[in-house]
Amino acid sequence: MALLKVTDLHVYYGVIHAIKGISFEVNEGEIVTLIGANGAGKTTTMQSVIGLIHPTSGTVEYDGKTITNMPPHKIVRMGMTQVPERRRIFSELTVAENLLMGAYTEKDKAKIKNSMDEIFELFPRLLERKNQIAGTLSGGEQQMLAMGRAMMTHPRLLMLDEPSMGLSPLLVDQVFSMIKKFHENGTTILLVEQNANKSLAISDRAYVLETGRIIMSGTGAELTESDDIKRAYLGG
Repeated sequence: MALLKVTDLHVYYGVIHAIKGISFEVNEGEIVTLIGANGAGKTTTMQSVIGLIHPTSGTVEYDGKTITNMPPHKIVRMGMTQVPERRRIFSELTVAENLLMGAYTEKDKAKIKNSMDEIFELFPRLLERKNQIAGTLSGGEQQMLAMGRAMMTHPRLLMLDEPSMGLSPLLVDQVFSMIKKFHENGTTILLVEQNANKSLAISDRAYVLETGRIIMSGTGAELTESDDIKRAYLGG
């Protein structure tokens, strides 16, 4: 059964028709990727799913319930969370305070402490810098913090918007390694990513967006072998 189901989604910015009737599913336990060039509509799609943008028409269902236009904080409480594009950490708070902000829906202090200990185990660098002001971290450390903050609620569905943006090749490898680890620990993943090589390599399925439409879909392996995808996104 689909954990997330998007059906015939349309989004307008004024007179601009940004998302043109897209439909896709993310099944429990999958890694699903949306790939496409800048301006294809990937981020708008993610923001529509999490409730930051209200679609003009279409439906978003999560775990069998319609969540179209539901406020983001209610969606988070249902078990979905997002690592936004460009990380959007709280730059004037410490690393530990940022992580606590990720657990704002949890009232049990023992659970919050256990969650933070788990994040520090996954990201030892964050433990070393837990009292450091987040805005002084490197780009890679800020991405670790954004991912750790999102995982503080143990989401069933984690959405990541361009997690490798602006990072060195070594840090990109680390980010994708962590995504795989989250998945191995039972988290379903929806990934928006321009790095098609890396994202398709770890994806069960993927959808290709172009100017607000899905033009192709298939398994990660199928799209990696597609001549059209190679020419457009893989440098082939």
